[in-house]
Amino acid sequence: MSVILASGSPRRKELLERMGVDFLIRTAPHDETMNPFGVPADEVAAVSLRKAEAVAPHCLEEDIIVAADTVVVCDGLVMGKPQSEAKAFSMLRRLSGREHQVMTGLTVMCGDQAETTTVVTTLRFRQLSDEEILAYIATGEPMDKAGAYGIQGLAAMFVVGIDGDYYNVMGLPVCTLTTMLRKQGVKLLGC
Repeated sequence: MSVILASGSPRRKELLERMGVDFLIRTAPHDETMNPFGVPADEVAAVSLRKAEAVAPHCLEEDIIVAADTVVVCDGLVMGKPQSEAKAFSMLRRLSGREHQVMTGLTVMCGDQAETTTVVTTLRFRQLSDEEILAYIATGEPMDKAGAYGIQGLAAMFVVGIDGDYYNVMGLPVCTLTTMLRKQGVKLLGC
């Protein structure tokens, strides 16, 4: 049995390493399309399940697959990774001075059995000036992150408050994942 991380995300890799899990990384093409009229929490969970299902044919039956997908939601608008600096500016402008949710769909699959959930963390940004937003974008940090920011980086300066799992905002809800992995017999902290 191996734990398989179905993600190329350096942040997810780092967090799984911090948990002390031995794992392999495998990715496969998958459909990340979300229904714009669907419930964001359900949609992001469905994407995580599709990621796990895409990797499953390349794994052994007893392997445990971990897949996740993260989005930022503000006023019902789902924000993935920005496709341009203009889009990053628009996202950060929308988040400025406001509350929003980070949702991570998380799937743990073994054989034909899968457990999928969505973890939600609520954050509030302080008011940001256009100059701050442009300076942040110029660092390049926002371009590969849902909602155009990384809480573990320079955007930590924007966060007034957080309610929920900090690591969920980084893209892998560690506490929830611990519980799900233990159900599959994965030992963490030696137990």
